[in-house]
Amino acid sequence: MIMDHVLIVEDDMKINAYIQFLLKSNGYQYTGVASAKEAYEALIATSIDVIILDLGLPDEDGTQVMRQIRSWSDVPILVVSARNHEMEKVSVLDLGADDYMTKPFSGQELLARVRLALRHRYREHPTDPVVQIKELSVDRDKKLVKRAGVALHLTEMEYRLLDTLLQNQGKVLSSQYLIRELWGMNYGPDTQALRRLMANLRRKIEKDPAIPEFIITEIGLGYRFLD
Repeated sequence: MIMDHVLIVEDDMKINAYIQFLLKSNGYQYTGVASAKEAYEALIATSIDVIILDLGLPDEDGTQVMRQIRSWSDVPILVVSARNHEMEKVSVLDLGADDYMTKPFSGQELLARVRLALRHRYREHPTDPVVQIKELSVDRDKKLVKRAGVALHLTEMEYRLLDTLLQNQGKVLSSQYLIRELWGMNYGPDTQALRRLMANLRRKIEKDPAIPEFIITEIGLGYRFLD
């Protein structure tokens, strides 16, 4: 059986060793490095399935490492950093990170995020145009959305928002990413229209919009359609 291989890019050797212990205890292969240079070398030499990336590396900022990796690879990147400023988190997601965790972190949550990244990487897109998630079904050919067999009347923008989230199921999408996808590059940073659109969509697809089971708000980051 081939095990998934995780690359840990973390210059705090205690944290690096702790993550290695977690991964080893849960059946993963892993490579631990402490610099950007070593990370690039590992990516060239080894088939990597997920990257756990710290931003404060000694030789290169983690955001630049992400830019370099994203220029040639779509391997999932889980950022684990002490930086907790909201705008920095959002910018990291916009650069191509799949997820973001703030130190200190729970070992079990880290493992859950790794599993989520792997599911997102290896999910097979069905040939059937109808996607079924619990009671929600989406027919992409007909742009028809049903909940428990009852057709929902979505506006064009509500459908586009839902489809964008579904295409990235399990991944955190920042508000600015969604705004660019829905309204274009020149719309600006105002998120009020997105919040209104999201509220309207939730009222239609969720049983209880106050306790959503499909679209989750990741505080300070954006939105995630549950995997």
